[in-house]
Amino acid sequence: MSSVPLPRRFERVSAHSHIRGLGVRNGEPLPMADGLVGQVEARRAAWVIVQMIKQGKMAGRAVLLAGPPGTGKTALAVAIARELGEDTPFVAISGSEIYSAELKKTEVLTRAMRSAIGVRLREYRRVYEGMVKKLEVRFDRHPYNPWVQIPVEGVLTLKTTSEERTFTVEGSIVAEMLEKGVSEGDVVWIDEETGRVYKVGRAASAERKFDLASSRTAEMPKGPILKEKEFVRTLTLHELDLMHSRGAIFSLLLGGLEEREISPDVRRSVDEAVKKWVDEGRAELLPGVLFIDDVHMLDIEAFSFLSRAMESDLAPILILASNRGFARIRGTDYEAPHGIPLDLLDRLLIIETRPYTKDEIREIIKIRAAEERVNLDERALELLTEIGAQRSLRYAVQLLTPARIVAERRGSSVVTASDVEEVSKLFVSVKESAAHLKQYEEAFLR
Repeated sequence: MSSVPLPRRFERVSAHSHIRGLGVRNGEPLPMADGLVGQVEARRAAWVIVQMIKQGKMAGRAVLLAGPPGTGKTALAVAIARELGEDTPFVAISGSEIYSAELKKTEVLTRAMRSAIGVRLREYRRVYEGMVKKLEVRFDRHPYNPWVQIPVEGVLTLKTTSEERTFTVEGSIVAEMLEKGVSEGDVVWIDEETGRVYKVGRAASAERKFDLASSRTAEMPKGPILKEKEFVRTLTLHELDLMHSRGAIFSLLLGGLEEREISPDVRRSVDEAVKKWVDEGRAELLPGVLFIDDVHMLDIEAFSFLSRAMESDLAPILILASNRGFARIRGTDYEAPHGIPLDLLDRLLIIETRPYTKDEIREIIKIRAAEERVNLDERALELLTEIGAQRSLRYAVQLLTPARIVAERRGSSVVTASDVEEVSKLFVSVKESAAHLKQYEEAFLR
């Protein structure tokens, strides 16, 4: 019987939250590692792709993951992004998402591509850092509303391990400190140039006001109060586009930007600014991964746009996935492998995925059970393995949490084979649903 500890905090469990990487060591995939099982040849090929990306050799190329449904295409794309680093942006869309009534297809694709490119900005600023030892605020009447009082100035005493200084502070800085809940005993940063206030947390040595509090604990700052600090933040090109547009388009006051198309001039100016920051050493680019699932849903215009966009200097790693064989290219009368035009297929590195074996299905179910905090006994595990092999792996994984709920209803923390059998009757597989449709074909509306 497998034993899984109960969660101590809320955790977001998604279909691929268990994946940590490709599970490749020294260029050789392990049978089971980093949340992936099997697909050895596909993972070896994906590892080569990762090396090409790190060496900057993927310009003008893209990857196609081709295989039957439920063979781990999305999992491979997520694993590639994990191998590239924690900060690597990963954007996943479906081929059908580009068809929007509000935006053009090319605009949706452009936003997705620019959301998959990160810009890590580094900036050194002079800040006043210290623990707030004393804060006195003087209030006065609001200039436009005499019935309201606002802070107009304050006296602030900051302390570090080696220095203590008292400042007279203007009202806007005091107002921001009050808005952020800064009180005596908190560690703060105050930007010398802009006056912006950053609340770091409650000093570990300060007196505790509450037994339970949500504020973080911070160490007492060391050294002088006035010092240089490095600020690091990561934005995407699309976020920079939005910020630039908000500052440039007055009409946005009357409506949101997400429903509007961003002009090429705005994007061009953002690209020029980013390149300048990179040249000056103030920023670095983080090319991420744009994963387009069901790529056969795109039409000939979208494929043409992707072919051109792949050659851009600021382009993410493009990973496509399809579970189709020969299919008609949307917008044409021609059939092609995977429903993709041949001129684009020639530029893709194609990785094939194959159906899992029974042993691999068993290991995947064990991994997902651990991820979803489901305790399975041996008979339940074997039954789910049989279901995964005979019906589908996705269906077997979908039964895990319902089976746990059924087990908890009868007062058990362990899922047994009878629990799995019960939920398999409540929630049928695609094959059983198709048989049901066939049996009652005449009763269904057409």
